[in-house]
Amino acid sequence: MYKVPLAELKNRIVGSGKLSSAELEQRMKEKINELSGLISEEGAVHIIANELEIELVSTVIQKLKIKEIYAGMKNISTVGKVMQKYEPRTFVKGEGTGKVCSLVVGDETGTVRVVFWNDQVDLLKEVNQDDVLLVKDAYVRENRDQVEIHLGSQGSIEVNPAGETIGVVRKAAKSYERKKIEELQDLEDAAEIVGTVVQVFDPRFFYVCSQCNKRAVESNGVFQCNEHGTVEAQLSYVLNAVFDDGTGMIRGVFWKQQTNHLLGKDDAQVAQYKEELPLFEDVKNDLLGEQFKLLGKVRKNEMFDRLEFNVQIVEKANAQEELARLSQ
Repeated sequence: MYKVPLAELKNRIVGSGKLSSAELEQRMKEKINELSGLISEEGAVHIIANELEIELVSTVIQKLKIKEIYAGMKNISTVGKVMQKYEPRTFVKGEGTGKVCSLVVGDETGTVRVVFWNDQVDLLKEVNQDDVLLVKDAYVRENRDQVEIHLGSQGSIEVNPAGETIGVVRKAAKSYERKKIEELQDLEDAAEIVGTVVQVFDPRFFYVCSQCNKRAVESNGVFQCNEHGTVEAQLSYVLNAVFDDGTGMIRGVFWKQQTNHLLGKDDAQVAQYKEELPLFEDVKNDLLGEQFKLLGKVRKNEMFDRLEFNVQIVEKANAQEELARLSQ
């Protein structure tokens, strides 16, 4: 099932004209009470929509606007203008290496990241900023509350396809402003920093619900999710590292995908450290002294009374880019 925000689901029911907003809220409460509180608000909305014969999510996937793209969708197509193109990265995979590259595309409804893996990276050699990109037969996943489009094995792209134009792009409210670490403030949204790794902590492993990606609790070999009950659980992890930019130090928090990007390793390679943590010592030592560009959000860790940087995008620092910035 697509992960459509609850507010959007409600809007679609109210927009059908069959219920007012107040009537919908009352029906939801009645439905939850009727089922003894065993369903969520999202579940109640879906039941009510079925009763009223309202289609919340089309079963026919056509070319979508970016605001219409939700985690869990498959075989989607969308068109966007290339707003930013990141440098490809190489990572270790088994006995070989892999490549990953991403770019941000936008239309008049918003922006989204598109991710390319291994041989797909070569497709981007002729793609430049401001090109119009048609992405076809891709799938969508969630990464730290943000949707990402992944090309997948069946996906393809067309650069500047005939008849496709994009006007003014509605940029996401989140724009990353370069900051020195000493300038970071609690709850400041969307900052960008460049720092050197001065300390790396061991990763912490835990299990999450395969449906909602929230923490799953194990009991007698069975995993329980507060929202979905008994579930198939997936291994996840978080890594902390301390960065210094000469003006101060801050702890960066890297969740699963960002940990993979920081280490240049895939899920299976990181998972092996759960059983053989001493193997991670060499990885920690190799990271020390490396410089990275981090994009994310500052938060206050109340338990330890310190600021932390919740990383959403991580890249190796580009020396030429940083020198050019300093010269300006």
